[in-house]
Amino acid sequence: MPLYKAPLRDIKFLMRDVLGYFPHYETLSNGADATPDMVDAILEGIATLSEQVLAPLNLSGDQEGCYFNNGEVTTPQGFKQAYQEFVDGGWQGLSFPEEFGGQNLPTSINLIKAEIIGSANWSFAMYPGLSMGCINTILEYGTELQKQQYMPSLVSGQWSGTMCLTEPQCGTDLAQVKTKAELNEADGSYRITGTKIFISAGEHDLTDNIIHIVLARLPGAPKGTRGISLFIVPKVNIDDAGELTSRNSVTCGSIEHKMGIRASATAVLNFDGATGYLIGKENEGLQAMFTFMNTARIGTALQGVCHAEASYQGALAYAKERQSMRALSGKKQPDDVADAIIWHPDVRKMLLTQRAFAQGGRAMIFHAAKIADKMFNAIVAGDTQKQQAYDDELGFYTPILKGFITELGVESANLGMQVFGGHGYIHEHGMEQIARDARIATLYEGTTGIQSLDLLGRKVLMANKGQAIRDFSKVIFAFAKPHLFSRGPIGRMARTLCKRAIEWNVMTLRIMLGAAKDRELVGSASVDYLMYSGYVMMGYFWALQAEKSATLIKNGQGVESNDFYTANIQTAEFYFERLLPRASTHKQSALASTKSVMQMKNENFNFL
Repeated sequence: MPLYKAPLRDIKFLMRDVLGYFPHYETLSNGADATPDMVDAILEGIATLSEQVLAPLNLSGDQEGCYFNNGEVTTPQGFKQAYQEFVDGGWQGLSFPEEFGGQNLPTSINLIKAEIIGSANWSFAMYPGLSMGCINTILEYGTELQKQQYMPSLVSGQWSGTMCLTEPQCGTDLAQVKTKAELNEADGSYRITGTKIFISAGEHDLTDNIIHIVLARLPGAPKGTRGISLFIVPKVNIDDAGELTSRNSVTCGSIEHKMGIRASATAVLNFDGATGYLIGKENEGLQAMFTFMNTARIGTALQGVCHAEASYQGALAYAKERQSMRALSGKKQPDDVADAIIWHPDVRKMLLTQRAFAQGGRAMIFHAAKIADKMFNAIVAGDTQKQQAYDDELGFYTPILKGFITELGVESANLGMQVFGGHGYIHEHGMEQIARDARIATLYEGTTGIQSLDLLGRKVLMANKGQAIRDFSKVIFAFAKPHLFSRGPIGRMARTLCKRAIEWNVMTLRIMLGAAKDRELVGSASVDYLMYSGYVMMGYFWALQAEKSATLIKNGQGVESNDFYTANIQTAEFYFERLLPRASTHKQSALASTKSVMQMKNENFNFL
């Protein structure tokens, strides 16, 4: 089983040197306590919990899975004790208001915490992780009474939460939601009736109560997404003081038998006239639900980084130890029977790909997390104009992060198995588990295809006719300008990025013009467009890291060794020479005619 070690040097390098986190925190209303010493203490603390408590449960949790019996779910051995340590450490409340028992630190710190926990044990991370959307929804849309009733126990982690959207007849298309809500005239509550599926952490034994945030329809509501309302439905009813009373009529019908993340319970929930409470306005539930979907999708994108990092760490350790054949350029370990496989170019390519994807994806997500910090500050300040502006900016990044980085996470996990060879296929080594766990990330919170349509169709073409691409291109040009005539790797990266940015804009324009004549073009081009966008965006963030590393070496100001910074520059060079060229293939496919996709008759797909 791979031994997980939190990559604190890489994380701190991005926060301290590349992305300017600490000057950023000084601008936030909740950033005063986020000093370098405080953040270091938080990172060290969550690293200890993750390395010593959560990581050792990852393989055993997968082997044991969750146990379902008559509506009750038992988590694997050790999970309940680990969750209590998580709660006792106050980890759930890092980024929530002090008035509800939180520590009122910026949202980005919570996201970084989530990466470390998720890399150690993604199944465990889903239990407290799913509570975040529930907490944020109540914080933004709940009444004062609802906040007082639910927030303290959710923020402490004593209770957990879920978001209940999907039903048997609908996944992404929430216009088909059938769960109904009927008013109880006596007390103003509602009777919620329907079935929700794929509810992560929907039932378990870790907390005394589970608070479900449920989409449902009121009688006479408009059809489609305009007629959906949002409700708080507790597993156990509570009184006005927030104390537990009787069991609500929401039951777990079953849990799914899954390919991966087997220690995380994915539940079918049946609401049989369960008592619920309207949150937000009638028929505006979807708007409320999606207020925090951008940050939820960042959290899912993080899974790609987690599995790239975990698989990289396992593969790297194995490649240094496993001996097989001799290096093509001559013996590297003459006293041994063979050389370690890390000397073989193909193995080095796989390791460098994993490293490039893990740290490149981390940089992209950490940048987006800064925008999320600003958005939440605007929410607290009641500045709706700024809130919308930051949400729009974040909305451009999120489909790229979620779609692109999760796809890279799957590739990285597969590469880790490949480094192990036949041993990678054996359960005890833990590498095949990472591949199975990673696979879901490209599916939930919207498949890669859905994210791609959101990016190209909504965020780029419909919203502003390509303005989002032009805005990000300006960021690239501003970075590249001082280095355009420089020799060495940074200059080459700057010139390559400028060419790609111009190409990105031209490609966008060509798709826009082509879609005016052929509406299917957006659908056929979207996934390739998203992947192209991801590769170019990651290229920018690797160039940024290379530039900062070179500057720290030159000025002698780095707190890490020069070898650390040199490795960053070399990884960036590898990315630009070996990985960024993939964008060209995606461009060619995105611009191809839809004829080859659409011309075949449906009945000709199957000749059996």
